[in-house]
Amino acid sequence: MSLDLLVIRNADLHAPDPLGHRDLLLGGGRILGLAPRIEVPAGTQEYDAEGAIACPGFVDSLVHLSGGGGEGGFATRTPALTDAGAAFRVGITSVIGALGTDDVTRSLADLLACARALDQQGLTCRVLTGSYQVPVQTLTGSIRSDLVLIPDMIGVGEVAIADHRGSHPGVAELARIAADARVAGMLAGKPGRVLVHVGDAEEGLALLHATIAAHPLPASQWHPTHINRHAGLLAQAPAWVAAGGSVDLTTSTTPALIAAGDIPASAALARLLEGGTPASVISMSSDGHASLPDFDPHGRLRGIGVAPLGSLLEAVRDAVMSHGQDISPVLETVTRTPARIWGLATKGELRIGADADILLLDPDTLAVRDTFARGRRHPLTA
Repeated sequence: MSLDLLVIRNADLHAPDPLGHRDLLLGGGRILGLAPRIEVPAGTQEYDAEGAIACPGFVDSLVHLSGGGGEGGFATRTPALTDAGAAFRVGITSVIGALGTDDVTRSLADLLACARALDQQGLTCRVLTGSYQVPVQTLTGSIRSDLVLIPDMIGVGEVAIADHRGSHPGVAELARIAADARVAGMLAGKPGRVLVHVGDAEEGLALLHATIAAHPLPASQWHPTHINRHAGLLAQAPAWVAAGGSVDLTTSTTPALIAAGDIPASAALARLLEGGTPASVISMSSDGHASLPDFDPHGRLRGIGVAPLGSLLEAVRDAVMSHGQDISPVLETVTRTPARIWGLATKGELRIGADADILLLDPDTLAVRDTFARGRRHPLTA
């Protein structure tokens, strides 16, 4: 296979740690060199980054690839993601796909097909088995066989807790799901984590704490998302992290949801970082193509929107430019941290041997200038 060498020059590297100005040599879809100056053979393609920030492509750890929604009837089903370019244009080069509320008209088979179609377009896709509901629905008959036998499946989720749309699992059931995922992960060399959808009920993370107290399972076996749903839930994050867990902030929201208590992910991230929670246990995700339902106090749907992929980039920009956070830890929450949590060993860092997933950002505005996925440059226009 031809390496198709390309050298990127004059970039300010954040790997996501700051490395200063470096050249990047790409070939065969990987990063082959990283140095202040790389000499290349005659005829090698050269790309002048013109001082842009170079960072790893974003890893979005929750996208509803096959669509979601439906809480307001069939007409409120959200569309599937069919164009990988929609992700590349906002800096996303890897995604974790999952089902949500609807596991009746949305299926794991369709989710897997959507992921593989996008992967063929250059967007790295992995998926989770299951949905909000328990017992967990699977493709092959069990969590263990799904994770062991299907290469694309790396964990379970979103399993819903503290939410009127969930199945209200107890401690024993939540432990059993996590144990099955853990053993499957050990057998298949995968993370085997459980992505936990946390609703707005006051109990928050209490069920997770009760489960690790009652069973010999580490807190890291679960990755709770939507932690910025309201101030009370966000306040529970440090204790969960202290117990050995990690948390995920959702970047998609609406003015109505903010008025109801949602904390924008950029503001929530700033609170956590300033409070001493390390970026190594915080991820941010777009919840892309999910519905954004607005329920009244009685659980009746008042309106619905569609979660945009671009909210991930907006949250990164706002955390840096509006909340004064250093760019490297902010970038870590959308690169290295989610890649580690989901076992994507060649993603989330700019280093020799890693996949050539590279994002070039304008240093003044943090707008995307260019996106490379597996070494291939993708146009930013539709």
